[in-house]
Amino acid sequence: MTLRTGLLLSVGLAVVAILFLGTDGEATKGAEEGPRADLIVTTEWLGEHLDDPNVVVLATEGQQDFDHGHIPGAGFVPHMATIGENHGIPGPEVLAERLAEAGARDDARIVIYGDSAMELGWFYMAFASIGHGDHVSMLSGNIAAWSSEGRKVSDAAADLETGHLTPRPAPDVVVDAAWVKDRLEAPDVHVLDVRTQRERNGGYVPGSELVLWQDLFSNVDEMRFKSKDAIHALLVESGLTPGQEVVTYCAVGMRASLMYFAARYIGASSRVYLGSWNDWSRQEGYPIAGGGRN
Repeated sequence: MTLRTGLLLSVGLAVVAILFLGTDGEATKGAEEGPRADLIVTTEWLGEHLDDPNVVVLATEGQQDFDHGHIPGAGFVPHMATIGENHGIPGPEVLAERLAEAGARDDARIVIYGDSAMELGWFYMAFASIGHGDHVSMLSGNIAAWSSEGRKVSDAAADLETGHLTPRPAPDVVVDAAWVKDRLEAPDVHVLDVRTQRERNGGYVPGSELVLWQDLFSNVDEMRFKSKDAIHALLVESGLTPGQEVVTYCAVGMRASLMYFAARYIGASSRVYLGSWNDWSRQEGYPIAGGGRN
């Protein structure tokens, strides 16, 4: 490579980064409004802010796991509380009430954690669906990661008062099969298949690209996220270009919700096809690549 070619390549990569993130590190074209830098917080950050009255910690995991040991002061939200009819999201008023009962409130930075990456992604998507995605952060690390650092774990019931969470329905979070079908060849839409290669071998949405949710983590067992730059690179390697909107799907929307969060984290506008493959494969006349119908 000549010096001139190398310089041109460096400039080109810099331009791509600016188009995605802007000169101040925030997303520009193709991005939703709201902050991105604090959508993931570290265990160190949370340890320093546990006593901050403006920070609310919520866990979503099994009740027994939570009772056995959780981050001190954390509230508990069972996964099923965020599931509605036909494996959808509960109505905005109902969902806001359930989350507020665990301590979520409008004026707090809410930090969520759990032991299932898929449930955690769904948990975030639930908040986003009622307009609170920009003040909810995921913890990089589960309770095992927290404990491994010698941090205190509690088995006491959380002393959280019921908060007030205003539902502000966000219609741009979840899409259906018709929305995806109408945009299969749209240059400004990038569809991600968040299943396994084995599942994909049975058929996939035409034009979609495979991305594994495990690749978001530097340590899957402890659910520690990779750096923002590494997650950005992962999605760029899938073919994402500046200005494109990400649409994610999996089997029933769980893994897709986690990748939806990841896309938002790097500054890309993102939506979840909640029905996912379970829905698409049953739609009469909808195209399928690489396989057959269920």
